Amino acid sequence: MFSKIKSVGLFGLNAFPVDVEASISPGQPIFDVVGLPDIAVQESKARIRAVLGQLNLKLLNGRVTVNLAPASVKKIGSMFDLPITVAIMVLGGVIDCDLSDTAFIGELSLDGRISHINGALSMTITASQNGIKRLFLPKSNAKEASVADGIEVYGVEHITQIVDFLRTGTGLTPEPRYIPSAEKLIYREDFADVMGQTAAKKAIEVAAAGSHNILMLGPPGSGKSMLAKRIPSILPRITFEESIETTQIHSIAGIIDPKDPLVTNRPFRPVSHTISGAGLVGGGTVPRPGEISLAHNGVLFLDELPEFDRRTLETLRQPIENCEIVISRASGSVSYPCDVMLVAAMNPCPCGNFGNPKKKCTCSEKMVTMYLNKISQPVLDRIDIQIEVKPVEYEDLSERKAQESSARIAERVQRARDIQAERFKGTNIKSNSRITSDIIGEVCRLTPDAGDMLKAAFDRLGLSARAYDRILKVARTCADLAGLKDIDRACISQAIGFRSLDRKYWNR
Repeated sequence: MFSKIKSVGLFGLNAFPVDVEASISPGQPIFDVVGLPDIAVQESKARIRAVLGQLNLKLLNGRVTVNLAPASVKKIGSMFDLPITVAIMVLGGVIDCDLSDTAFIGELSLDGRISHINGALSMTITASQNGIKRLFLPKSNAKEASVADGIEVYGVEHITQIVDFLRTGTGLTPEPRYIPSAEKLIYREDFADVMGQTAAKKAIEVAAAGSHNILMLGPPGSGKSMLAKRIPSILPRITFEESIETTQIHSIAGIIDPKDPLVTNRPFRPVSHTISGAGLVGGGTVPRPGEISLAHNGVLFLDELPEFDRRTLETLRQPIENCEIVISRASGSVSYPCDVMLVAAMNPCPCGNFGNPKKKCTCSEKMVTMYLNKISQPVLDRIDIQIEVKPVEYEDLSERKAQESSARIAERVQRARDIQAERFKGTNIKSNSRITSDIIGEVCRLTPDAGDMLKAAFDRLGLSARAYDRILKVARTCADLAGLKDIDRACISQAIGFRSLDRKYWNR
């Protein structure tokens, strides 16, 4: 006797269709699972025995073999409990209906309840793309999975609900398509609360408008972290496609809310300098996404940048450049997207007062140099905007003049991002920071005097080719904020000013 049930496997962000094949032959009661199962899949045999015992179903009286095809691909996780059980029930005649367009995923508790799994959205999308019309999965995953197109999702709490539904057609209904609330998130942190710091605010506005990486350097108490925490309040609206991408990553990491599963705001991930390399870029025996991937389509904030382990920082170089992180293990390679806006903050020296006109620095020249050199030039070169955040003046604090709100800034940022969306329609480019070298000349057209200024700066400052390209991209964003078709002298001047910090502190 033979039965076949459809399911879906997951390795990293990559879901793939799996056929669960079961057969029984005469002989001593033996239950084998083959097809490169990991330990979690092998342990399903004990869970399935217990569930069948709870249901008083004697379906393992013989040599039962379950094959997870394709047998050449490793199967990882507990989501195969449910399809294996259904396959055995079909084999024993408990279920007798056409399941050719139906798939099952879910972990079983010993009493037959179906437990929550991670990565449901990725698996549901893959199931839909492979012709599956119905999917049964844990009730707690149903809202998340209902976002996928072209498939009916049934959320199930207990395996008996599936048996009754497949026998009688009653007891379960498809999960309604989840539509997130249109309410705008209200941020408690607003740029209206930040006194002074006009130059820093403008730099952050440009960074948000073009998704440019930004470094803020200044003494303790100057407001670097305060400014960074307010960046989410001015970020452009997340698109539906970006929301799906981000939700898939968060689902695999197991950090989404089952009641409100779709990520509808750009992530903001503040990271402590105590984080490991694996925690930052991802890792583990079964590679999980790290903070850089969890910040996909949003902001990764690294405070106290020189305090991070240098080797950990160096792991960011390629992901920042390529917007993708590849993690290789013996079981295979996993790639996670990581299109992030990197925001970093740091002091200029160990005591924090180097260059501070109001406080004396107590560090030696050697200490300052060693501290700054914890940030390598290749990492610095990948940061488009580098600004100095100076201490707030007394007058700015005492006068308490009304400051521009985050809502006003966000309007300009959104207009600039809309311009970019129209410019890059039909391509994979989402923002000016991702302009590729083959189109940079066409997209970043300069007025004659702007070209002369950039040439003079290139020769005088000894800019690298990467720095040259990044100045053009930042200038393009400045022009978009100003509503200009071509980049003028003022935009180039502003972009060059955002690249002068490394010359002041690192090339002294």
